[in-house]
Amino acid sequence: MPSPRLASLPASFFGVVLGVGGLGFAWRHAHLLWGLPAWVGEALLAIASMTWTILIVLFVAKWVVAREAARIELGHPVQCCFIGLIGVTTMLVAQAALPYSYSTAAVLFGGGASFTLVFALWRTSQLWHGERDIGATTAVLYLPFVAGSFVTATVCSSLGFPDWGQLAFGGGLFAWLAIESVLLHRLYTGPSLPPPMRPTLGIQMAPPVVGAVAYLSITGGPPDVFVHAMLGYGIFQALLMLFLLPWIRQQPFSMGYWAFSFGATAIAIAPLIMAERGEQGAVRILAAILFAASNIVIAFLFLGTLRLALRGQILPPAATQPAPVKNESPAIRA
Repeated sequence: MPSPRLASLPASFFGVVLGVGGLGFAWRHAHLLWGLPAWVGEALLAIASMTWTILIVLFVAKWVVAREAARIELGHPVQCCFIGLIGVTTMLVAQAALPYSYSTAAVLFGGGASFTLVFALWRTSQLWHGERDIGATTAVLYLPFVAGSFVTATVCSSLGFPDWGQLAFGGGLFAWLAIESVLLHRLYTGPSLPPPMRPTLGIQMAPPVVGAVAYLSITGGPPDVFVHAMLGYGIFQALLMLFLLPWIRQQPFSMGYWAFSFGATAIAIAPLIMAERGEQGAVRILAAILFAASNIVIAFLFLGTLRLALRGQILPPAATQPAPVKNESPAIRA
């Protein structure tokens, strides 16, 4: 890939891995619950893993041949948070590999969890410096620490360490509540999100349902009222996104719409796991509805991406890369 195009490759592309991989995990659980074909889930997880591998290679290359563009992205108040997805998606690939090789999964998890923790601590410390433009406060703030902690809890428990997973879940839970209060204050009182940033609201529906999956991973037995509450809040967020969709779609389809994918798949996974544990009634009915809706959302995102690819519009022009920002840290500028 020519360096100007490589320089324009954003870290937000790792959202594709979240969406395709999340749907793969949903199909794994649908196989266990309803006997749907197992190969569908495994194929989706293989595609997600290959996409992750390609993106990792490209981002390493970006830091080698387009280092200035990479530094600018790292210093950007919004786009830098997507870099946290590198660690999150690495852990998801570890979860995908677990049934085939425990050692491979453990190594990938170790690398992904370490990157997630270090990046989340660095990014949070930068935010605590203050003097931040309220217009830069978006749902991407959930990605480094909240998403990272919940996925850490889920995969850690799958590897056989639920006690460590409980610690990670606690970090993600309280960070989610704190960040949500800041974000809602900005949405209620700050300037309206410009059209290009509106698709990032899709991330808003992810914390309660990704958290629900993490909670189910670190606990056993029948689902309790807490996980029901988390799922209920996630469904409320999903319905809210439907009401906001006409406003969000003032921004034509772009790769940014993959921000909806993690929440759209986790909202299907949680009730599937609950149904596997004997849940009846509303949750079992919702499991089928939400699983179908999840497939529709990912299909829409895939078709939209294919259309961009055919037009040669997946990568933004190099000229649209973000300029350095005023609150960029001295370490980045060096």
